[in-house]
Amino acid sequence: MQAVVYSRYGPPDVLQLKEVATPTPKADEVLIKVYATTVTAGDWRMRKADPFLARFFNGLRRPKKVTILGFELAGTVAAVGKAVTRFKPGDPVFASCGLSFGAYAEYKCLLESGVIALKPVNMTFAEAATVPIGGGTALRFLRQGKIQPGQKVLIYGASGSVGSYAVQLAKHFGAAVTGVCSTTNIAMVQALGADQVIDYTKEDFAQRGETYDILFDTVGKSSFPGCLRALRPNGCYLGAAHLGVAPIVSGLWVSLTSSKQVISEPGGETVADLHLLKELIEAGKLRTVIDRYYGLAQIAEAHSYVEAGHKKGNVVVVVAQNNQAV
Repeated sequence: MQAVVYSRYGPPDVLQLKEVATPTPKADEVLIKVYATTVTAGDWRMRKADPFLARFFNGLRRPKKVTILGFELAGTVAAVGKAVTRFKPGDPVFASCGLSFGAYAEYKCLLESGVIALKPVNMTFAEAATVPIGGGTALRFLRQGKIQPGQKVLIYGASGSVGSYAVQLAKHFGAAVTGVCSTTNIAMVQALGADQVIDYTKEDFAQRGETYDILFDTVGKSSFPGCLRALRPNGCYLGAAHLGVAPIVSGLWVSLTSSKQVISEPGGETVADLHLLKELIEAGKLRTVIDRYYGLAQIAEAHSYVEAGHKKGNVVVVVAQNNQAV
């Protein structure tokens, strides 16, 4: 099979399309023919070993544990192990690969007990491939923040993958949602259901004098002190992309010394979350935003675009060489 492999950390051109062996499912695994995957921040950060701590997970000098990236996927079940009962060949599925990654390939084996579910019937494979990471991360963070109906919630980075899902999910949970994005994305964020949109290129939300019950920074680009000022007493700050030791220590200090809570880890993925997202999608309450499509051979270009930090929603990589993906 064809797969995108990397053997050293570095810029996008370390990603190389190669022929590798097709995996064989173990007794408790399903083999998925991948139709579509995405480029997430997790993918390009792992490619660069950014932060440096990633090297302790994947190899200090070069990638060892993970050599094929790709955090999420959608496709059809090609084969199942002898102990598998939940899925059968031909089932359309979507899934998170977790820290094993591996979706930048024509086939991927996943545990039947993993975060894998039947694809939403009203989504293409390309659309469904964007849900497990962006949608799942948004859902878990908002739950960690104990979101309640009637709360005021601000989503910073509302036009990104996690942010676009967070806006819709916060509205589903009954919150009044303020989205923060650039000028070009205001209409899109409004269309997702935000009650108010702030253009960060023209105004600093932290200087408006408004306060929020939950402040969710999905991209790690807001001012942490400014966010704390805009957070109500007993409010919760959710930091999905603040990496490194310093933000974690700062967050722990705030949580220990004030009534405000800082959460930088959304908790583990579950298949129940994927099932809930599927139900919301099929009920017409949740949709995806796709910025661009790339082929597997264009993976370096896709990584360059996503790493630049200006994508709207999701960037999809079409793996299948047919029209079933989109």
